[in-house]
This record gives sequence, structure tokens and C-alpha cells, in this order.
Amino acid sequence: MAEVYHIPAMLRETIDGLNIKPEGTYVDVTFGGGGHSRAILEAGAGRLFSFDQDADALKNAIDDSRWEFVHSNFRYLRNWMDFYGVDGIDGLLADLGVSFHHFDCPERGFSFRFSAPLDMRMNQTAKRTAADIINTYSEEELARIFWLYGELKNGRQIARNICKARLNAPIARTEELVQSLTPLFAIRDGEIDVPPQKKKELAQLFQALRIEVNDELGALREMLVAARDLLKPGGRIAILTYHSLEDRLVKNFLRSGNLEGEIEKDFYGNILTPFTLIEKGREASEEEVERNPRARSAKLRIAEKREITKS
Repeated sequence: MAEVYHIPAMLRETIDGLNIKPEGTYVDVTFGGGGHSRAILEAGAGRLFSFDQDADALKNAIDDSRWEFVHSNFRYLRNWMDFYGVDGIDGLLADLGVSFHHFDCPERGFSFRFSAPLDMRMNQTAKRTAADIINTYSEEELARIFWLYGELKNGRQIARNICKARLNAPIARTEELVQSLTPLFAIRDGEIDVPPQKKKELAQLFQALRIEVNDELGALREMLVAARDLLKPGGRIAILTYHSLEDRLVKNFLRSGNLEGEIEKDFYGNILTPFTLIEKGREASEEEVERNPRARSAKLRIAEKREITKS
């Protein structure tokens, strides 16, 4: 069976929410398997720029003269639009979920299900890997990212166990990281056998490492600011989030128009924001979750850039 690179969550709801304008200019900052990009083109977009920092995504290239692949992190959205001479866009889509391809490709090291090198780089040319973080960060630094990015209440204990284990030998593989935390996990036929009650905790740990390796929240902040400035009045931004950290950031930004999430009001108490909210956290239907269980944690937020009014 051929590998499924990624199944977009709430595909139709997202494309409908973008309100594609014929001949408009759009950006898909998370190309991945190309599902969203193809749907944007099918809806009549005049020009589409699709970003992906992972060279593997090029396997899903679209044969369409309207389409341009940008092999780059989406944090550089503003720079690339300047490069292409684009000073305004009609819509932007971001699916912040990790592609099936990354979780299901053992050698990439994104999942504790497989015995693999501790890598987790979205961009394979980047220098820092998850192994570098595990072996060079102090106990305090590890505890910080486990708490902030994994929301692990026992982050300090996990960090302490890791630091103790790495004194004997560097932790270079997924199974070595898991085994540094508890002797209860075993390796069978190349896969890590994890008790059900521990799977959520390990998923949070691997999420924290992935976010740190790829500076995901930093990149998201930069992209949001660039998108706000690039969107034309009436243009829309649609973002799919999958965990509370990124969703909180996106929610507050679309509500306030700034990274701090601070609400500004005019003399009359009206909220001053560049956006009108269209979708405030829509979730996938039960039918979709049954077909695609990974859509269960997805939330769709859509906002429209307000028309500039002159006083």
C-alpha cells in the first residue's frame, strides 16, 4: 500500500471558509501532502504559493502553472513574498498538524513507536536535532521545555532522569530516551512497547522536543504577523491547530491582532482589531473523526481582514 503523506482535517470547511476569489493570490504555508493546495487551486485561485521546509514534500508537487513551491520555513513568508513581488494576498492557510509522513516514517524520529535516531527535524538541513537537545541542555532547560511545550507536570523529574542516564552514554535513539525514563518499556521487533497509561505522557514529551527542535512557536509568531500585514482587506486567514499552545496563540492573535493578545479599545469601548472572526474553533465532525482519528484534536479558526475605514 502506498504511503498516505497526510489527510487534511476539515478540508471542505477550510476551503469554504477561505472564500476563494477568482484569480486571487493565496498562500498555503504548510504544503505537506498538497491536499489543501490542490483544493485551493480547484476553487479557482489565480496564483498559489505553497511553503514547506521539508524537501520530502516536493514528491507531492502540483503540475499547474498557477502554483509555486517555496522550499522554506513559513517564518520567512514576508521575505519570500517580497522576492516574488507580491505586496498583498487574498488568503492564507496554515495546517499546523504534523504530517502522517513524519509520524509514520521511523527514521525521522518523531514517534516513540519506533526504534530510530532522535532527529525530529522538519528541515533535514538544519543542524540541531532532538538528540542534541537531550544531551546538551541542562536539567533546568529540559524541565522548562517539558513544562512549557509538553505541559508535563512531572517535567522536572523527567529531566532529572534523562540527565542521570546520559552520564553513562549519550542518548541518541528514541528507545534510549524511553528507557532512560522507566524500565517498564521494552523493545520488541524494532518497536517500543509502551503501557497505555504512559502513551499520552510520552506523546507530550516528544511533542515538546519537536517544538523546541523546530522552534515551532517562534516561527508561528513570525508568520502570523507577516500574514496580518500581507492580507488585503476582505482577505481571509484559516488556521488549523492541534494542541493548546499553538491554539491559544492563534486564538488570541486573531482576536486582538497582536502577539501579546492585548485587546485595545477606542473611546467608545469598541475593540480595535484588524480582524473579523469567522470561525472561532470549529471541530471535526464525528463522521470525519471516525474516518480520520487524527482530526479529533483539530480546531479551525478563520478570520477576515477588515476594510480600512477613514475617520
